[in-house]
Amino acid sequence: MRLSILLRPYALPCNSHNRLLSSLPLLHRTMAAAAATNVEPISPSTTRVGWIGTGVMGRSMCGHIIKAGYKVTVFNRTLSKAQPLIDMGARLAQSPLAVASQSDVVFSIVGFPSDVRSVLLDSTSGALPGLRPGGVLVDMTTSEPSLAAEISAAATIKDCHSVDAPVSGGDRGAKNGSLAIFAGGDKTVIDRLSPLFALMGRVNYMGAPGKGQFAKLANQITIASTMVGLVEGIIYAHKAGLNVESYLNAISTGAAGSKSLDLYGSRILKRDFEAGFYVNHFVKDLGICLKECQNMGLALPGLALAQQLYLSLKAHGEGNLGTQALILALERLNNVSLENLASSNSAAN
Repeated sequence: MRLSILLRPYALPCNSHNRLLSSLPLLHRTMAAAAATNVEPISPSTTRVGWIGTGVMGRSMCGHIIKAGYKVTVFNRTLSKAQPLIDMGARLAQSPLAVASQSDVVFSIVGFPSDVRSVLLDSTSGALPGLRPGGVLVDMTTSEPSLAAEISAAATIKDCHSVDAPVSGGDRGAKNGSLAIFAGGDKTVIDRLSPLFALMGRVNYMGAPGKGQFAKLANQITIASTMVGLVEGIIYAHKAGLNVESYLNAISTGAAGSKSLDLYGSRILKRDFEAGFYVNHFVKDLGICLKECQNMGLALPGLALAQQLYLSLKAHGEGNLGTQALILALERLNNVSLENLASSNSAAN
């Protein structure tokens, strides 16, 4: 009798069985985190890096990694934009999948959520299908939080990791390696990647997958209203007959001082609208923000106003200018122009 009891298959009560099943995802994440701590530290001698997207921001960010001695493989749809990195020693791949097959950590910074989905998840050419178990995807595009969570889930199924890590700081921050990086995902993995993040700026852990994107969207909301305030102040100072350059210098050390003023004040006066960050991409970001606001039941009128003003730039064919071109929308609204200021500044120099 005792033997038959010992040999009888053990059946869990229904509730216990359900609890066991529900704990499996947590168990998988715990095991994945443990595995991440058992791999070699990130270094040029142990880590191969892939980079997808070599535009205004990505080119400088990737350049820092190459200069630090890492072996880097790059992909970009427009070859000419990747050429400076190839000249620095990067290898060119023909697809995101090919990048991932030669890399331990793959960074991406592209234009739109649809681009993110294509370069990372496409079944025939995407990076994830080419990544070995234990590999890491780091998407630095400003994108949708739900997509970041989807990528993380897909990576987990393949025994890989995914981090959403959008950045703020513009082209100057990218060049100087001083970007603010908002990271969402497994903190153990993010901490392990710190030697790479440190080459580009300061990483800030924001929470679970998707939280890096939420933080960046909140950042964009703040910037949008700040930019509206900056250009409205410039228009007002001009109309009041002030020397606008002296006015901007005066407020820069007071409570109205801001990164936006430091980055874009002089560019606006010089009519320098070259993109450090494209109007088209900012319209995309603010659109995602408004969509998330609708999901949350939030009313943010400053965000909505800024998005409308930036949309007006796009409607005028100015989507490939930098975000400081917002001054053009306010000039049109008020039938004024600061163009003469640029001419007088040039004459003075």
